[in-house]
Amino acid sequence: MQVLVDAYFRVLKLLTVLCLAAMVVLVFGNVVLRYAFNSGITVSEELSRFFFIWMTFLGAAIGLREHAHLGVDTLVRRLPAAGKKSLLVIGHLLMLYITFLMLKGSWVQTLINRDVQAPATGLSMGLFYGIGVVFSLTTGGILLVELYRVLTGRLTEHELVMVVDSEEQAEFDDLHKDLGTPVPPAGAAAAPGHKS
Repeated sequence: MQVLVDAYFRVLKLLTVLCLAAMVVLVFGNVVLRYAFNSGITVSEELSRFFFIWMTFLGAAIGLREHAHLGVDTLVRRLPAAGKKSLLVIGHLLMLYITFLMLKGSWVQTLINRDVQAPATGLSMGLFYGIGVVFSLTTGGILLVELYRVLTGRLTEHELVMVVDSEEQAEFDDLHKDLGTPVPPAGAAAAPGHKS
């Protein structure tokens, strides 16, 4: 099962990269054509918008799985394990509710706009709203799995804090994990000879 999940997220990463590459080609190509040849790509703006929206939602889903989103962990890190667990469960339940609302709204909008054509490309506007369905199903699955892991006690105390205040703190924590050393609590003094 894990192999399928990893493969699915590799496909999402590939799609994200392809969306970004297509946006760059379309926008840069359009600029060059306009200035150098007094021409342009008619569908450039519309397709770029589609690619940007898909890239953003897919990237957010990947970020959720990898716990790459920044957040404020100042209070949560100082709580005992039971407090961290309680807040994580509450947070995941709230996110699941929001994900459900997003799935419901995106599904309705996709059905409503399924037969509406985009002005420049003629593509179905259902594609515009359909990413909300893909995003909601993906993130809903991630949240349910993580909630199950929390409730069954399969997370370490360090894993109960799923956001970090800064990218530097995330790198510092990853370094400790790679070295197999315990991660010091937030605000703790660094070890002698070690810069934090």
